[in-house]
Amino acid sequence: MADSVLDLSEIHLRRGPLTLLSNVNWKIEKGQHWALLGPNGAGKTLILRIVTGYIWPTDGQVTVLGHRLGRYDLRKLRTKIGWVSQALSDLMPGHTSVLETIVSGYFASLGLYAKPDQNVTQKAQLLAEEFGLAEMTARPFAHLSSGERQRALLARAAVADPELLILDEPMSNLDMGGRELFLDLLTKLASSPKAPTIILTTHNILEIAPFITSALVIRKGEVMAAGPLDQTLTSSCLTRAFDLDLTVEKTNGGRYVAYSNKI
Repeated sequence: MADSVLDLSEIHLRRGPLTLLSNVNWKIEKGQHWALLGPNGAGKTLILRIVTGYIWPTDGQVTVLGHRLGRYDLRKLRTKIGWVSQALSDLMPGHTSVLETIVSGYFASLGLYAKPDQNVTQKAQLLAEEFGLAEMTARPFAHLSSGERQRALLARAAVADPELLILDEPMSNLDMGGRELFLDLLTKLASSPKAPTIILTTHNILEIAPFITSALVIRKGEVMAAGPLDQTLTSSCLTRAFDLDLTVEKTNGGRYVAYSNKI
């Protein structure tokens, strides 16, 4: 388990008569970065909530960063996990400044309720500069654009040097420019010496940057494919996953695109 970042084994999730996840197996090794891919309602966010201990599976075992969930303090574990999503953006206190928002990631809190160490504040300022937010550090979070908010949340996740970074459809509300800027920053973060293992959930394969090594494709709560991108981001696999006749192509820049054969 020394090189294992995540190990989901025989995961089932049921709510009454409904089976939401069935027989999910997923293992991530150090040095890998994964995309979690599937249509809306496939179960992507449910899997992530199980990984972070906010939902307990009906059956199965969950091991994160070498710790078996149920046998380790979740509060300590969550300090090692960064999280960026549109839902998190909606929860952040709008009056909190950009700098305070970034610093709050060190405490894994929504808003800042403790005085940070000077070193943490300095690191947050450096991240603000790196992520193009240097002139906005005093601005309230609510006054940022969608792209600026997601960049601030990415800096917030990075300030605590997480071992695992979970990105739950972080580009869903971004325009083309915002998406490409976010991906550029994410690529730089992935190449840094202290880079965390990254899990990116999406239903748009154009958002899968070249640093992503592997993908887990799910449909209706079941795993359809898991492994390297050239084995998972295929026309046949995504056609079945999205119930649409698709052609998938890899661009010269290492990105993937998909288009319907009916258009």
